[in-house]
Amino acid sequence: MPLSDRRPSTHVEDAEPGASGCHESASNETRPKTENNAPVDSGVDASSASEYDQENSGDHLLEAHNNADDDSFADEGYDGSDASSFLSSILSEVRRGVEIEGRTYASYGRHEYGMPMDEKELDRQDLQHHKYNLLLNDRFYVAPIPDEQLQESGSRVLDLGTGTGIWAMDMADKFPSAEIIGVDIAPTQPSFVPPNCIFEIDDVEDDWPYRPAHFDFVHGRDLMTAVRDWPRLIQQAYTHLKPGGWIQLASTIPGALTDDDTIPPNSGYVESGRVYFEIADKMGAPLDAPRSWAEQMREAGFTHVQDIVYKLPMGSWPRSKRLRTVGRLEQIMMLEGGFEAYMLRGYTQVLGGRPEELQVILALAKRELKDPNIHTYVQFHVTYGMKPQ
Repeated sequence: MPLSDRRPSTHVEDAEPGASGCHESASNETRPKTENNAPVDSGVDASSASEYDQENSGDHLLEAHNNADDDSFADEGYDGSDASSFLSSILSEVRRGVEIEGRTYASYGRHEYGMPMDEKELDRQDLQHHKYNLLLNDRFYVAPIPDEQLQESGSRVLDLGTGTGIWAMDMADKFPSAEIIGVDIAPTQPSFVPPNCIFEIDDVEDDWPYRPAHFDFVHGRDLMTAVRDWPRLIQQAYTHLKPGGWIQLASTIPGALTDDDTIPPNSGYVESGRVYFEIADKMGAPLDAPRSWAEQMREAGFTHVQDIVYKLPMGSWPRSKRLRTVGRLEQIMMLEGGFEAYMLRGYTQVLGGRPEELQVILALAKRELKDPNIHTYVQFHVTYGMKPQ
């Protein structure tokens, strides 16, 4: 689908937490041997195979690049003057390789649907989708779901809080025999979609209108502040999954972390995270909810539960080009309205603060995001489990 059209049964053992407080991937002996997570082509040359790349899950330390050791490395720190050229470059690479009758089509999916791409930049949700695909090494999900489970006729996938629907449409292209249902409270999805993709307007915290044991996979990403009662949502997923079906939830936990003590004293970025946590807590939607998902899944009855924590860099400081691209995308999204999108309404209406006070905090946070000598990242939790067969 053109990005411009996207707007308006094998058992494994439960993993135990490691010393770092997160779960590592299942071993070869316990994990289903499938090709469910065969990489999809993100369309962007992040050089993960051709040059230095780095593991960014668990307790692996993230390395920063060293300009002195790499004469070929140009300063890729944020500069408002070149942000649009960077995004244009990303768009160009995403679109490459699919040209029909002189018109260029996006490289997401199988290119069978939609109209030619225009020159507008990706909207924030579509950029997020692309960023997460890169972060997860070109995968739409990491739960060990056998490909054949989603290739069977009659298989069904439910995407909670689907947003623009880009994840659901890409899954519909990848698994044409599956029915993909995307649910959101806002009608922001396109009407021209793959024939096996359906969008519905509903609140995922209400009672789900589906039959029990109806889905093979329930997926939810970036639902923070949208869900108040996570145990209820997870229990509903359990009820509506088929035996042997899977759930996967994913979200970042805001809050600056570093592996090399480069966060400055009295950090504006740290303060912005503290304020955002305060806003969310008063809304009844704490931002650290992902840390409880694994236990809540087990309490609901799921097995083979794992919580994998990825490090999502803020800025273009990582040595790995793949992670540098991820960090640059995150940096641009935050600097060009992302902070305000997350915090302005909550700061003024929930905390009763004044907009100008928030702008002082955000100005300091943005200055730190532009500094290539500050090596911060946030945690991206991916938690999954299987309903027993």
